[in-house]
Amino acid sequence: MKSILSLALLISSASAFFTQRSAVAPPSTQASHGDVPRHRSSASIVGLDASKSKRKVASRTRWSEARGYGTTDDATALSESAATVGVVGRKSGPRLIIAGAPASGKGTQCELIRARYGVVHLSTGDMLRAAVSAGTDVGRRAKDYMDSGRLVPDDVIIGIVKERLDSPDCAEAGWLLDGFPRTLAQAEALAEVGISADCFIFLNVPDEVLVERVVGRRTDPVTGKIYHMTFSPPDDEEILKRLEQRSDDTEEKVKVRLGQFHANVEAVRGSYADIAVEVDGTMRPEEVSTMIMKSIDAVLT
Repeated sequence: MKSILSLALLISSASAFFTQRSAVAPPSTQASHGDVPRHRSSASIVGLDASKSKRKVASRTRWSEARGYGTTDDATALSESAATVGVVGRKSGPRLIIAGAPASGKGTQCELIRARYGVVHLSTGDMLRAAVSAGTDVGRRAKDYMDSGRLVPDDVIIGIVKERLDSPDCAEAGWLLDGFPRTLAQAEALAEVGISADCFIFLNVPDEVLVERVVGRRTDPVTGKIYHMTFSPPDDEEILKRLEQRSDDTEEKVKVRLGQFHANVEAVRGSYADIAVEVDGTMRPEEVSTMIMKSIDAVLT
């Protein structure tokens, strides 16, 4: 009897011992000599992001300086700010909207913003054409309206915009909506589908200045280059002779366009009041650019 009890006790103790070792011993995590770590440390990633950001900013600074935009001090300040953005590690690029009347300088500033921050520059016209060409669902709907000569309704436009902004390049690099939304209904529709911006930039230019800018514009039909008869006329007499004025660049027509713009812009600005930045668009392009970029950097940091 004693021997049986002793044997049972021995078996029970051994079982408990092995159960305990199994419970507390973690599975082996030792990597073999040929293994490569699957993840970098967060400190390493931040360092790489900052270095990459500095290289990108340096490249864009050279692009701007070669074209006479901004000063060395401005470029240095913007470079440091952009590098800081890389260090804090945003999950995506900046989301920006720029608004302004015809001839307010949006085209120039959009190029500078795109060069500085690497965002995807988007206009509704480009997005419409791309969606139609790609044959997406909303693109086919838009094509039906365009082929019949009808205006593309807001719900289709919003669908195209959302589809484009959800694409990988916009999600990673960020985006710049050029002149959209144009109406309160479009701004509200964007909010309803979950599209929000980091900064709303408004270029403020008096109507009399806008009219002068538009009426003086001329296009070279051979090169497509745009000149201004007051501010930047061509030096070549042959070019001067062949310049053409767009049919809608007359004083009467530009005033109609400005009336339409003013009828909607205040309501749109009101939708983005908490992130709106107003910039004096009558300053030199490089001064306007400096003000815009400082405002964007303030939001990103």
